[in-house]
Amino acid sequence: MAQPDWNPAHYARFADQRLQPALDLLARLGDVPEGDVIDLGCGNGGVGPALAARFGAARLRGVDNSGAMLDQAAQTGAYAALELADIAGWVPEAAPAVIFSNAALHWLPDHETLLPALAGALAVGGALAVQMPHQNRAPSHRLWYDLAEQLWPGRIDPGLSPGCMEPAEYHRILSPLGDFALWETEYFQQLAPWGDGHPVRQFTSSTFARPILAELTPNEQTELFAHYDAAMARAYPLLADGSALFPFRRLFFTLIPS
Repeated sequence: MAQPDWNPAHYARFADQRLQPALDLLARLGDVPEGDVIDLGCGNGGVGPALAARFGAARLRGVDNSGAMLDQAAQTGAYAALELADIAGWVPEAAPAVIFSNAALHWLPDHETLLPALAGALAVGGALAVQMPHQNRAPSHRLWYDLAEQLWPGRIDPGLSPGCMEPAEYHRILSPLGDFALWETEYFQQLAPWGDGHPVRQFTSSTFARPILAELTPNEQTELFAHYDAAMARAYPLLADGSALFPFRRLFFTLIPS
């Protein structure tokens, strides 16, 4: 079943929580050579203004496979160019100074091939900077599949939704290529109530759960939501104001190839 395009309004509802890891990654980058800055998997352009401010005169280019998200990115005014492309096969026109990817590459397979290829495309002295969610084992993510399997055994392919490798694998692949730094941060996000359902459901259904929900009818989605909300209320109890404290782990690395 074909997946629907991203919903920029739903995704942007938690813009502050989604932006903070990008700002933390950006803060780890030092001087870079001349050349374009690529926001790979730029989505709705949430990090575009920060990238434009950080790299000044460098040309900022956004690349994404969602037309709806690129329309939103264009409205930021931060990008010199926006490109609709499958980032799994994207190749830059010229060697960029920076390839920056915030919460995008976990949607792609074969990181063992993809990441060295991206590093090899950089200008001399350029930097690859990547942030990805590392949350799949947490109840917020794992229970989408566990509950769907209970309700419709064998129906949902567990390989549909995104994920990343273990940190040691990235170290093995990328540390021989140059100056490599790898770290994790767990963010404790207070998610405000919004609409119906548990706040964690609102957060994850706009991203991680999209491929799962695309396999279900509207009635089945409603049934899954009810079970998931109940599970989230146990895993992430609501506070007095209806919000929830939500721990979310993210994996970061930077690489300046030798």
